[in-house]
Order: sequence, then structure tokens, then C-alpha cells
Amino acid sequence: MTFIMTQTKRWVIPPLITPEADSALQAFPPVLRQILFNRGYANDADARAYLNAKPNFSTDPFLLTGMQAATDRIRLAIQTGEIIAIYGDYDVDGVTSTALLVQALQTLSANVRGYIPNRFEEGYGLNKNALDELKADGVSLVITVDCGIRSPEEALHARTIGLDLIISDHHHPAEGPLPSAVAVINPKQHGDPYPDKDLAGVGIAYKIAEALYSQESIQTGLDFLLDLVALGTVADLAPLVGENRVLVRRGLRQMKQTTRQGLFSLAAVSEIVLNKVNAGNIGFSLGPRLNAAGRLKEALAAFELLTTTDVFRAGELAQVLDMQNRERQRITREMQKRAEEIAMAEDPDAYLLFAAQEDFNSGVVGLAASRLTETYYRPAVVASQGEEETRGSCRSIPEFHITEALDQCADLLVRHGGHAAAAGFTVRNENLPELVARLKTIAREKLSKEDLRPTVTADAVVSLTDVRAELFEKSLKYLEPTGYGNPNAAFVARNVKVKSARTVGADAKHLKLSLEDEKGYIHDAIGFRLGEWHKNMPPRVDILFTYEVNEFNGRIGYQLNLKDIKEGGASD
Repeated sequence: MTFIMTQTKRWVIPPLITPEADSALQAFPPVLRQILFNRGYANDADARAYLNAKPNFSTDPFLLTGMQAATDRIRLAIQTGEIIAIYGDYDVDGVTSTALLVQALQTLSANVRGYIPNRFEEGYGLNKNALDELKADGVSLVITVDCGIRSPEEALHARTIGLDLIISDHHHPAEGPLPSAVAVINPKQHGDPYPDKDLAGVGIAYKIAEALYSQESIQTGLDFLLDLVALGTVADLAPLVGENRVLVRRGLRQMKQTTRQGLFSLAAVSEIVLNKVNAGNIGFSLGPRLNAAGRLKEALAAFELLTTTDVFRAGELAQVLDMQNRERQRITREMQKRAEEIAMAEDPDAYLLFAAQEDFNSGVVGLAASRLTETYYRPAVVASQGEEETRGSCRSIPEFHITEALDQCADLLVRHGGHAAAAGFTVRNENLPELVARLKTIAREKLSKEDLRPTVTADAVVSLTDVRAELFEKSLKYLEPTGYGNPNAAFVARNVKVKSARTVGADAKHLKLSLEDEKGYIHDAIGFRLGEWHKNMPPRVDILFTYEVNEFNGRIGYQLNLKDIKEGGASD
């Protein structure tokens, strides 16, 4: 069979709250009780800790393996005036990690600089030429952030040329020995006792700063860096649970009162009011603009924006990133269309979609892969072919761990790494056909017996009559920050009357509805990428939606954000 463009979604509604939990959570409104129960909080104390974003475990940074050795070496470098380089990555997590550790070490009087490789000339992670250049410039200690855990050869090269190396990373280590370094800090390494394994790269950089500050008995605190933690954690799709949730909640509070000039300027071009910023603003507006620099040219502009104190330079850099983001959007649309054509022409029935071309921009291939995965609900690889090597970016679905699949093809790859849902690799061109064939075989073996439909989960079935501003203000806003790992509360409403419908946005891709509940109250609703429904809109629909604040022209209102629609009375 050929996979259709729009997959039929499977709606899942968790079981009703148990009487015991309902009784234990009596202090909370009924809808919030169900939401808390769905998230695993069945008693008052745990529920309040979650709603208040309080950690339920120690966050002592020295629980991280290698932290003591790392801070000992960093403090020695500061005391002796050595030049320290913070070696980051070109995405938002890497850029914010670099900016954070540079600024933290500057407050400790370190001689420190940031280094972010060029995606197109150097590729991801540590590279030997960069290490040689840093050594020639007088650097004696390199600290990686958001990279390095899968760079054993480069780590050995650093030792060979006399560079001390500290690796801090949050990606999954490869099988076998870790890279040789003064210290390796990664909660995912085997045997690491740190309780939270989901910190982003910037979260680990923050823990290094926290450890150094505690050793120096500095009383001023690190709150001035938490805006960077929030930016990097949300943009990198680190799950907003546990310590990440605590750090992002605090980071959003810091963003609302930030003195970081670059953040003011970035918010201005993004049309975001900083004193009302939320995690969604990072994910959909601030993050993509910071990412645009590294995707199209080099990420140094994003790094400079986050660290400059010059108001005019900050404004100039923010404008540049905004223009690059618009260009990135255009390139992504064109690449997505071409990648789709290639993947469908090669093998429309494949369980893993693959598209490679010489003129694909390697900075945008991951975004195109994401669009393929969203459209077809299949793992997807989009790659840029060079003269000798091909660089690919992968996106996947919950049923298929893409990095483990690449691990099974390691003998064909120059390098690779990533997470369960996203990964990247470099392969020599002569090995590319075998890689594609093997990945497709692995995907077929894993997915052929799965019911491959995207699943959307609701917290409860409600009547639209009960969906009012009070629901948001007394219940839903306390779930924030919401995002990956801690989604917005979602609801199902049945047999809702469609009062009016129209399409909005470029190419009429989005759907705008007015929905009427049984008491005649009209609800505004927006359905992103649901514009196709306008052609055959039923008079009554079942909807799965989130409820959110909608601010327009200075006026605050509320709207339903539609995640899926079915004809009224249709089966889930």
C-alpha cells in the first residue's frame, strides 16, 4: 500500500481518576484533578510539588561523574591565567551552553573564549583542525558543551597535541570506552548516579557553573544565566519534567526581567512581549531565529547576540537573524517538496523515507526530515551529498529509535549520534546505497507489524460549556512550562456545532472556526495545518483541542487550538 498524505489519528483518552486519588486531590478543581492524575500525581504533596515546579531530588552538581575533576582543572586554569576555550555546537542548545559557560567563567576572572564550529566547513562536534587552531592560539584547556561524547579520535588528538579536554554532553554515549579526557560529564554515561538523565546540554553547563560557584563561595547566584537555560532546554526539546521543568520555570521568570540586551532585541523582532514570555514563544519564535544563523551561515551571530552589551549591535544582529529565519523558512518549504518527491518516487511503500540531493542545504535537512515524518508518520532521512561524503539528518516516531538503528550501521558511517527521535550522520558516498538499504530493512523489520498512526492523547472529555477563561486561570496555567514531555492539557468535546469556517494563512493551510456550545456561547478556534477540512466541513464535529491565551492587538482573549477533527459521532 502507498502511505496517504494525511494520516488518520488515533485518539486516546486516559481512564477516569480513581476515587482514592479524587479524594486525595480535593483541594484542586475537578478538571485539574484529572490532569494531575493523568500525569502520575495522585496525592496532594506530589501534586503541589509539580504545580510549584519543586524538585523532588537533590540537584547537587557533584553527583555528576567527573564534576570534581572538571572543576579542579578549571579552577587551576583560572588561578594560573591559562586560556580556556568553550567548544559548543551550532544549534540553540550549543550556543546557549557556550554563552552560559563563557559568562559564568568571566565572572570568576577566567581568560575564556567561545568557539562554535561552522556547520558547512567543519561539521558537528569536535574536529582536529579546530583543536590545532585553538592550541596555536595559546589555548591549553578546552571544555566541550553539547558535544564530544562520541569523539574518541578527536579527544586522543587533543591529548597528543597537549590540550587538556573536559567533555560535557547530554547525547547518548557510543558503545565501548568513553573518549579520553580530564573529565567526562554526562548523566547518561554508564554508572552515573545523577538522578535526572534528561538535562539538555545547557543544563549540564549550568551544573558546571553551579559547582564552580559553590566552590568559590560566591553569594550572588546564577539567576542571570537562567534565561539561557530556558532558551536552550526548550529549543532542544528536552523533556520539561524533573529538573528541566524547575530550571525552565525559573528561566522564564528571569527572561521576564532580563538585562540581556540581545534578548530584548530578539524579542522585538519576534513581536514577543518579554514580560509575558512562555515556553511556546521559545519553541516557535525565539528558538528558530537563534537556530537560523547556524543553519544558513555560522552560529557566531547567535552567540554574539546573547553575549553583547551593545544595544546597537544587538539590534543589528537580531535583524540579521530574523532575515535569515525567513530565508530558512523559504528554503525548508522548497526542500520539503523536493524531498517528498524523491522519497515517493524511490519507494512509496518504504517504512523509512529517504531523500538525498547534492544541492540540499545541510543546515536545513533536519527540518525537511521533520516535515516528512509529520506528514507520513514514518522515520525520515534527508541528506546533503558532497563530493566524497553525505551528511544526513534523521527524524523518527516513538515506535522507532533512530540512533539505535544508526548504531547497527556504524561500520558504514564516518560518524553519527543523536537521540531516540532525532539523529545525524556522515557517510562516505560509496557506502550510501548500503546504508539506505540497511536502514530500510531495519525499519521494515521493526515497523511492519505496528499500527502506524499518530496518537493524540486527551486528558478528559468535556462540554464546551465548561471551557471558559476560569478554566485557564485557575487550572491550566499552573501546568506551565508546557512542551515536550509535559504537554498542554488537551480535551475532547463531542458533537459541537460549526457556526462558521474559513481558511487562513499562506496557501489556505490553516482553519479558523467559530464553534457554538449548547448554551449558544461562541468559541474561537484555530486549527493549524487543518485547512483541508474547509472543503467538506460537517455541520457538527468532534474536536480534540488545547485551550490557550490569544493576545491580538493588545487585547487578551482565549481560543481553542484544534489538534484534530472528526465528523461528529465518528469513532476514535
